[in-house]
Amino acid sequence: MSLWSNIKERRVDLSLLLVAALWGASYLSAKTLTEHAPVLTVLSLRFISTSVAMAIIWAIKRDRITRPEWLLGIGLGSSQALILFFETTGVSRTSATNAGLIISLAIIFTPILESIASKNWLPRSFFVATVVAVVGVALLVSDKGFAAPGIGDWLMLAAATFRAIHVTAMGHLTTGKTYSSVSITLLQSLTCGVVYSVFSINGIGEAIKTFDLGLWLDLLFLSLLCGAFAFLVTLWAIRKTSSSRASLLLGTEPVWAVIVGMTIGGEKLALFGFIGAALIIGSSYFGQKIETRHRLLKQEQQPS
Repeated sequence: MSLWSNIKERRVDLSLLLVAALWGASYLSAKTLTEHAPVLTVLSLRFISTSVAMAIIWAIKRDRITRPEWLLGIGLGSSQALILFFETTGVSRTSATNAGLIISLAIIFTPILESIASKNWLPRSFFVATVVAVVGVALLVSDKGFAAPGIGDWLMLAAATFRAIHVTAMGHLTTGKTYSSVSITLLQSLTCGVVYSVFSINGIGEAIKTFDLGLWLDLLFLSLLCGAFAFLVTLWAIRKTSSSRASLLLGTEPVWAVIVGMTIGGEKLALFGFIGAALIIGSSYFGQKIETRHRLLKQEQQPS
């Protein structure tokens, strides 16, 4: 098989890995922005910009938004806004280690919820792979030290739970449907932008006056690549594969964050960190193979 053929065959997995890499790289930009503006203001500006980009794409495609797409887009946008609120608030009230480990539990929660929703349980070996991935995250972030459990940890647990529900819903409610990914992503971004703007209307004006070129470039990176592009690709990929597979591949995000931190941010990684990264990568590789075999077997068993 040629290199191009191999890439084409694995384009869904590679697309999800690209999204994970973009989200991993987003930490530096988000950290820089939140040093100059409140978190809710940054989130508001980010999703306003994402909505503008998606509105342009939607206008070019001229997709008619159906009633089910309105309901699904607003629903997904509301859950996305809630997840990011829990995440940002939780991170501010616990250690980075606790936050990184707890949010990674979505890797386990998602296949459980998808198995319940589809009434078809994935093989036990897939769940072993997800647990190994979470252990890898624990090792990857353990050099920063764990903090005593508190309200921040409960908020991160809520974020992990809602993220798993969000990803499962995206797959379960859109697979096999003719919904427009552009329309749903536009509505999702608009909902987030409206929700965050309500709580940060004063901060938006102040940020617009004070942001320099570098901060606007960081915001565009978060809005266009980590927002519009990533949301479109994620929805497309989940509809092509499964929520469980997507969650596992997106779970490599901490590895990409560390790579960017080491190459651009000048951070260092201890031995346990390298072992953790290897576990995450290895479990993702074997987990997606297990999911592929299970999905293909299921398709063969379905009556034609």
